[in-house]
Amino acid sequence: MRGRFITFEGGEGTGKSTHAAMLGVRLRAFGIRVQLTREPGGSPGAEIMRYILLSGAARPLGGDAEAVLFAAARDDHLTTLIRPALERGTWVVCDRFADSTRIYQGVAGNVDSMAIRAMERIIVGDTKPDLTFILDVPAKEGMRRADQRRGESGADRFEGEALAFHERLRDGFLTLAANEPNRCMLIDATSPKEKVSEQIWRLVLKKLEPATAPIQFEEETV
Repeated sequence: MRGRFITFEGGEGTGKSTHAAMLGVRLRAFGIRVQLTREPGGSPGAEIMRYILLSGAARPLGGDAEAVLFAAARDDHLTTLIRPALERGTWVVCDRFADSTRIYQGVAGNVDSMAIRAMERIIVGDTKPDLTFILDVPAKEGMRRADQRRGESGADRFEGEALAFHERLRDGFLTLAANEPNRCMLIDATSPKEKVSEQIWRLVLKKLEPATAPIQFEEETV
């Protein structure tokens, strides 16, 4: 039985990594094998691309080139990790996926949406998320959280963008949630972490019925 594919999306500082990890813990309590992963990255080749992209080394090449690099990283991630895990019956929980390219490079970066969709059709194909959680906080609050999280470390390629960029990101994710309500669940991530986690879990129970999944005992993480 194919595993389920769950993704977490949203702007900076919305808690995607935290809630992906918390969901993984709850799924394992059902005896479900879980693969936690992230984008950009998640596989050896894609992690190299992650460094190039988030360091800002590719920024002088322009938004089109960045979108192509994200697609190349995603191709390696899907081929090396995501598809094999799903075929084994493992549930994959991913911090960011193709929706981030649509919003970061497409909406906020002004890369042609038709080009992004074409790359998505070629790279992603039928390996689409079963369920996507879009975590939402005001852009200013998200940046405050991101600043607090990284401490003395410098901002990455996208964290370092102006507030207006992050406002466009938020608007893009809100539009995505409105346009794809069957897949995309919009979550108010300004609520306490425990409340957000409980809301996510209730939606997973309702939409994907993890209690009916075959019990597995081998755990997988990255």
